[in-house]
Amino acid sequence: MRFERRRHRARRELIEGGFGEDRRALCARRFRWWRGLDAAQRERLEAVALTLEADVTWEAARGFAVTDEMKVTISAQAALLVVGLPDGMYRDVHTVIVHPTTLVLEGEHSQVDGIVSDDPMPVLGEAHDHGPVLLAWDEVLADARHAGDGRNVVVHEFAHKLDMLDGTVDGTPPLGSPERYGRWIAVCTAVYTEVVEGNGPEVLDPYAGVNPGEFFAVASEAFFDAPADLLRQQADLYEVLADFYGQDPAGRMTA
Repeated sequence: MRFERRRHRARRELIEGGFGEDRRALCARRFRWWRGLDAAQRERLEAVALTLEADVTWEAARGFAVTDEMKVTISAQAALLVVGLPDGMYRDVHTVIVHPTTLVLEGEHSQVDGIVSDDPMPVLGEAHDHGPVLLAWDEVLADARHAGDGRNVVVHEFAHKLDMLDGTVDGTPPLGSPERYGRWIAVCTAVYTEVVEGNGPEVLDPYAGVNPGEFFAVASEAFFDAPADLLRQQADLYEVLADFYGQDPAGRMTA
C-alpha cells in the first residue's frame, strides 16, 4: 500500500506538472514533424504522451536503465499516432520494455502461417496482444536521426497495438462504419497483393508482405515517416490511412 501511494503521488505530480519546456525542447530537437503540429494537435499529443509516461510500467532489459529521455522519446512518437483518434486507443498498453539493442529471437518461430523456422531472428521490436511492447533503444534513436526513410519501430509496434483493439491482428483497426471498412479492405488488399508479388511501392518495406498485420504496421511507418513519398507513390493507401488516423502528415510537412 505504501508503494502504491508513492506511485500515485508520483503520477499526480507528473500530470500536474504538465509536459513542460524540457520535453518540448527534446521533441523539437529529435522529431522533424514536431514543428508542423498545430496548437490543438500539440496539446492532444502532449496529453497522451504524458499519460503514457505516467501510467505505463517502464521496464529495462538486464544491465540497462530506462531514463526520462527514453520515456519522452517513445511516448511522444506513440502519441503521434492517436492525435486524431478518440481517447482510450492505448487502453491495452500497460508495459513497455526497453532493450539496449536488437533482440535475437531463438527457437522455433513463425511469421507466415504454415512456415516455421528455428534460425536466429533479429527483432527490433515486438507488440504482444494483452501484453507488453518491446523496443530496442538503439533502433528508436536511429529512426529518429534518420527520419524520412519510412522506417520507425515505435510507430510500427504501436500500430500493432491499434490493430489488436478488436481482438484480431488482421491489418484492420477499428474503423467505425461499413463504408470505411469496405474502402479499407479494397485498397489495402490491392496494395498488399502488389507487395507480396514484389511490385509494391518503394516506400513500403518488403516486410509489409509477411501478413496483413505487418502490412498495416509498415504502412503506418511510411504514413508518418515518409508521408510525401507514400502520397506520391500510392495515393489510395495514403488516403485510407489519413481517414483512419485523422491526420494529413504530408500536408503538415509542407505547410
